[in-house]
Amino acid sequence: MIAQIFDIIAPVFLLIAAGATAAKLGWLSESAIDGMMSFAMKFAAPSLLFLSVSQLNISTAFKWPLLASFYISATISFFLALLLARMFFKRRPGEAVAVAFGALFSNSLILGFPISERAYGVDSLVTNVALVSIHAPFCYLLGITAMELSRADKQAFHKTARTIVTMMFRNPLMIGIGLGFALNFSGLALPAPALSAVEMLASTTLPVALFGVGGVLTRYAFGASMPQAFMVSTLSLLVHPLLVYLLATKVFFLEPQVMRSAVLTAAMAPGANAFLFASMYNRGKGVAASAILLATSASVFTVAGWIWFMG
Repeated sequence: MIAQIFDIIAPVFLLIAAGATAAKLGWLSESAIDGMMSFAMKFAAPSLLFLSVSQLNISTAFKWPLLASFYISATISFFLALLLARMFFKRRPGEAVAVAFGALFSNSLILGFPISERAYGVDSLVTNVALVSIHAPFCYLLGITAMELSRADKQAFHKTARTIVTMMFRNPLMIGIGLGFALNFSGLALPAPALSAVEMLASTTLPVALFGVGGVLTRYAFGASMPQAFMVSTLSLLVHPLLVYLLATKVFFLEPQVMRSAVLTAAMAPGANAFLFASMYNRGKGVAASAILLATSASVFTVAGWIWFMG
């Protein structure tokens, strides 16, 4: 069993390690790594999501018990982190929201897709696609709303709403998802040459993004905010997936395959969006960077533990 779990997760983290090694040794410049991540997140990943959503069976993929299990748990994790940041770590309201965002936004695409596929097969990605398709809108809506309500220099509600909508419509991932839904509902199909081209582009997403993530992680460092980063990592890697497991098995009674994919998606480390959110408001950036580095490193063991726990 241990050997099987190692075979599942090792290739994913070896690619991350390879990217980190290449960056550390100077084989890839920062601009080259930025170019890889820009290609992956602006072109390849949107193509992957476009294909996945366009081929979904909407009526069976989007189950409200699945979405409730995942996003109720994510919301609880967010507010637990917010409460701890305010009450225990004495962070100011806006800073506490930025810190808590890391416990909300899992790296559901770049880490979640390859690990879920290797653990439970390609069919399991139906669950991942359903979750990822509303992940960014939900998390940014909650995070931005909480930030604007809490910070002293908050902007008017209509400006907050415009900020959220603008971010969604300019986000390449959301554009890919939106076009996928449009094609799905239209009942049309791409011409064979166009479909093959999109499939070729989509197939590069995960290896390029994982390698690039390794390079990006070398820019982060553990700082004085480690206790807060440990809190965020614990909520992200352990509490969020545990809540999903309890809701999925004790309240909503999801099918085992759907439950496993949902829990594993919840068990992913915070992604770069946690740092982007903190940078957007210039609050809690040190905690976000440390949490990404700590949680991604620790997830080698915690993800293996969740796969073992769920059989």
